[in-house]
Amino acid sequence: MAELFERSAAKMRDQGLSEVAIAQFEHLYNEWQNNDSTSWIREIDVECLSDVPSFHDVYETIDHDQAVGAFAKTAFLKLNGGLGTSMGLDCAKSLLPVRRHKARQMRFLDIILGQVLVARKRLGVELPLTLMNSFRTSADTMAVLRGNKKFHQEGVPMEILQHREPKIDIATGLPVEYPSNPELEWCPPGHGDLFSTIYESGLLDSLEEHGFKYLFISNSDNLGARPSQTLAQHFENTGAPIMIEVAKRTHADRKGGHLVIDKRTGRLVLREMTQVHPQDRANAMDITMHPYFNTNNIWVRVDALKALLEQYHGVLPLPVIRNQKTVDPTDPDSTPVMQLETAMGAAVSLFEGATCVLVDRMRFLPVKTTDDLFIMRSDRFHLTDLYEMEDGNYIFPSVSLDPRYYKNIHDFDERFPYSVPSVAAANSITIEGDWTFGRNVSFYGDAKLEDGGKPNYVPNGEYVGPQGVEPDEWL
Repeated sequence: MAELFERSAAKMRDQGLSEVAIAQFEHLYNEWQNNDSTSWIREIDVECLSDVPSFHDVYETIDHDQAVGAFAKTAFLKLNGGLGTSMGLDCAKSLLPVRRHKARQMRFLDIILGQVLVARKRLGVELPLTLMNSFRTSADTMAVLRGNKKFHQEGVPMEILQHREPKIDIATGLPVEYPSNPELEWCPPGHGDLFSTIYESGLLDSLEEHGFKYLFISNSDNLGARPSQTLAQHFENTGAPIMIEVAKRTHADRKGGHLVIDKRTGRLVLREMTQVHPQDRANAMDITMHPYFNTNNIWVRVDALKALLEQYHGVLPLPVIRNQKTVDPTDPDSTPVMQLETAMGAAVSLFEGATCVLVDRMRFLPVKTTDDLFIMRSDRFHLTDLYEMEDGNYIFPSVSLDPRYYKNIHDFDERFPYSVPSVAAANSITIEGDWTFGRNVSFYGDAKLEDGGKPNYVPNGEYVGPQGVEPDEWL
């Protein structure tokens, strides 16, 4: 096994990757090769998490004048390494247009910058923003930051660059070879790579030097994870080294990562469904037993994180997530590969005294698919002058778009050439087949369009409900 791994290590060194990056990948590789029952987090070994304080309770109890002081000691870090390949993107997902604001087309990154700039101006705080980019997203996103005339930052880096690792040929355990496109031989190691990247970047030293004590970390595709002085003050009040924002699980969240308590250590543990033994799946998916899921919005004390990273020399012992894919994601006949990743939230189990706070869905608005993007671009949302994505209750209609025609963003945009139809009166939306939409179309009830076996068109101003497009004649 050591000989097999050394081939990967040599390939990483040839690409100029650091010894920390190689050590981290060695941890992942060894965990994968030694795949056994130790990777399970069994139901019998955990306790259910309960009685998590809610944002509303926190809001009523904190001193809001004092909260600005805690917020002034907070820095903002966005994970921005994703290309959005699941939607057919070949650039950073954060550069995908979300919606218009005052006639301007706003991308994820534009909205994030707006949130930061508004918070700086309203509260008189520095609020430095750092992006963790990947080797594929760095150039495009940094061009946007540098091109924004209102965004300036000194002392704290605007970017740290995450590592990359070889994809592994499942049949041989060796780094895969793909001469027709060598870039596809590499992948990012998941957002758990954040910690070793931070360790090497010197970011924590910069933050301490400039008086910042807290770091708020979230995904760039989650526009609900905006800066919050309320949560900054609550985190300070807890004295905890790390705090994870959790939300109430619904039926749709039952297969996602959730937080439990390790009976042996008494510490919080993030349990992904890949770590659930088949015999425990029913309990793990019981949303009354395990009511909270991880939003991946994480608050951490700079000094506590720095001490932990120094203890482990930058390579935290996080559980390994195994993703089996093909070397070319668009070609199912290309070589099967293993991509080894870690989850950022899994680090919670390494901190003594970690805590959680229950937040509303307004702080969890991720966009992973074009189904999610459909809602974000719809009339359910209003992008305010504070760059907040506002909705009435954040309980959205379920959306199922035919993946043959809507999964790829270019196909999606082609079929909604004017705008996404109105969904204000819709309970659910199901589109089967190839439909293109005119202007001012509205969905209502359990709207459904069936596959007619050929391309179809919904004309301007039509209503779509349970029976499809409403007929325009009198009955």
